[in-house]
Amino acid sequence: MKFFFTCLFLISYSLFSINASAQTRPEFRGVWVATVDNIDWPTRGNFNSELQKQEFIKLLDMHQRNGMNAMIVQVRPVTDAFYPSQYEPWSEFLTGTQGKPPSPYYDPLEFMIAETHKRGMEFHAWMNPYRAVFNIGRSSIAPNHITRIHPEWFLTYGDKRYFDPGNKEAQAYLTNVVKDVVNRYPIDAIHFDDYFYPYKIPGKEFPDYKTYNLYGKGMKKDDWRRSNTDSIISMLSAVIKKENPKCQFGISPFGVWRNEDKDSVNGSKTNGAQTNYDDLYADILLWLRKGWIDYVAPQLYWEFGHKVAPYEILLDWWSKHTYGRNCYIGLGIYRANSNAAWKDTTQLPRMIEALRKTPNIQGMAFFSSKTFEKNQNGWSDSLRLNYFKEPAKQPAMNWIK
Repeated sequence: MKFFFTCLFLISYSLFSINASAQTRPEFRGVWVATVDNIDWPTRGNFNSELQKQEFIKLLDMHQRNGMNAMIVQVRPVTDAFYPSQYEPWSEFLTGTQGKPPSPYYDPLEFMIAETHKRGMEFHAWMNPYRAVFNIGRSSIAPNHITRIHPEWFLTYGDKRYFDPGNKEAQAYLTNVVKDVVNRYPIDAIHFDDYFYPYKIPGKEFPDYKTYNLYGKGMKKDDWRRSNTDSIISMLSAVIKKENPKCQFGISPFGVWRNEDKDSVNGSKTNGAQTNYDDLYADILLWLRKGWIDYVAPQLYWEFGHKVAPYEILLDWWSKHTYGRNCYIGLGIYRANSNAAWKDTTQLPRMIEALRKTPNIQGMAFFSSKTFEKNQNGWSDSLRLNYFKEPAKQPAMNWIK
């Protein structure tokens, strides 16, 4: 009888260990916190430093309860800063007026990193590389903003102003901005999203013809534009690893790299209007192959069976194009209840289950933080009580020493 109970105990313990191990395998669980236009933090009109801190702590505690292990926080939304910078003015989304410091004074980036690390979570500093003025008609522009100091570096497209990606001085400037942050703060990653060359406006050409005539050297314009984006990613990768070898460099691109009708070998079975390669001039696959970036987090914000870009098709496509780097799937929780598909309470859980069963996928990130406050479709409860019930370590990156 004693032998029987001993065996039963060993079997039960083994099953528990296997189950616990399955639940707690390394997995990236990130959340985007957008500061542009006060989407997620701080609340619009909240210019009080202490109240901003309280809001961020409340936000962090919510995500910790839900089982997250990484925060992707926008610290440079429009060539401005959520930290004291020798290059760029304080963000208007922090204080209401670009260039105005917080009052009472504090360093939001330093504060956010400390509070995030205190909870055992990674802090990924999210920057927008080229967007310089969010809205030409209503944005606050400080006297020391780089668009005033070097107006020749910038191009107007629609209602926004952008760095000219082909301008070599602008590339050097951006590199210095990133180098400064990596040098001064214990961040875990520099993170860029999908805004490289801007999304195309129908009937309007991006006005970079002067720079193209100067530097194009006989290349086709599309190839030249891609080479400009390649150069800045290569430069940033080198400077990040030189300044802090442990700091990751991650990109969250638009979910479609290229459609099959343009590339029958590497394109996905999608028929989306715009793509990374052909429209945003971002050759993500090259950056992965070259090892310039440590992870890719494609924004797969479409539902299962979507007529243009089905989630299941793109999930499979990205899993086959990681080139040994980590891949975290961007999930559009913000789309909850936006249409019939996103009113289906099983939509997000099925996405999580599918990515966990797919090879070469090491986790996920959710856009964006605000949605979790409403617990739409009960999905915050699902994460906390089921999918993220057990904490998970970050997935390995064996190439980072």
